[in-house]
Amino acid sequence: MGQMVTFTRPDGQTARGYLAEARYPDAPGIVVIQEWWGLQEQIKGLCDRLAQSGYHALAPDLFHGIVVPYHDAGRAAQEMNSLDFLAATDQDVRGAAQYFSTQGKKVGLTGFCMGGAITLLGAVRIPELAAAVIFYGLPPTSVANPADVRVPIQGHFANQDDWCTPATVDAFEAALTAAHNAAEIYRYDADHAFVNDQRSEVYDAAAAHLAWQRSLDFWKRHLG
Repeated sequence: MGQMVTFTRPDGQTARGYLAEARYPDAPGIVVIQEWWGLQEQIKGLCDRLAQSGYHALAPDLFHGIVVPYHDAGRAAQEMNSLDFLAATDQDVRGAAQYFSTQGKKVGLTGFCMGGAITLLGAVRIPELAAAVIFYGLPPTSVANPADVRVPIQGHFANQDDWCTPATVDAFEAALTAAHNAAEIYRYDADHAFVNDQRSEVYDAAAAHLAWQRSLDFWKRHLG
């Protein structure tokens, strides 16, 4: 089990996040970005799973203590729409990446839904990263052009997704290919948020297991 910690942002201010530490101190680090529900227990659980798999994991609290109940999509949308995505990426998320990089660790970035969109922003804007894994979330190309991606990308997307739609994913993959950026894009016959085992209406155990194993293989290749 992890714990809440404080870390320093590039602007010198502090932020908080959930840190789960691997058994070995010199293990690589992975920054984990929340869904629009806030820093839910499910996201903390994913950090714990990464720690058990041999990676330090830090999930910055982008909503600063606000956690939205799963049934309240309206409130979740309000919180997400209030977030300055670019500032969050450049300060909270990069600060979390620097928490690991200043210790000499390789750093990866992963995120889910809203966090997936921020992960692509990070892959464009955060120089400390070595790799990134996106789960069913993409930002507009106007703020994160796939041609500007700095690191190898792996993406996991749902075919029954009316937010990050199959057409959006197809365009994203085509843009990465045209830019000759290294990417692995996977699609699943599942619903949006299929990894979230706290939401029985969308959770797909088989798809979640396969996506998780693919991401661990990817981390092993790019982080060690």
